[in-house]
Amino acid sequence: MAATAAAPTTAADTDAATRLLRFALKQDAIGSGANGIVFLAVAAVFGSMFGLPAAFLVPVGAFLVAFAAALLLLAARQVVNRAAVVTVMVVNVAWVVASAEMLIAGWFPLTGLGTAFVIAQAAVVAGFTGLQFAGLRRVSAVTARG
Repeated sequence: MAATAAAPTTAADTDAATRLLRFALKQDAIGSGANGIVFLAVAAVFGSMFGLPAAFLVPVGAFLVAFAAALLLLAARQVVNRAAVVTVMVVNVAWVVASAEMLIAGWFPLTGLGTAFVIAQAAVVAGFTGLQFAGLRRVSAVTARG
């Protein structure tokens, strides 16, 4: 029985593998940044619509804007740092867990719209995390071949 060798990894293979990861990071950045800007700009309005205090939304908005900037920088690097991507995924998972805890523990007197918003944004963040995980696995598979 003849042994087969894996084909060497090319730059095109690596570029194709990182495409999904970069896409996931950029989409996360767009969503996080947009939410952050809106939270900062209209915290009082959103607070009354969702049942969240403006004093909560402003620092969350500032965090989201900074997080979005970090995601864009990470996605733009020639070589995407795996440890940084894992950190992003950990932050995203913490966001989803905190969102669930917010609902279960009743941290704030959320309106129906507020409850729907917390659930929707947690689902979107979980989706970004899934894409980031898939992208990271794809990159790992290609680099393991090379």
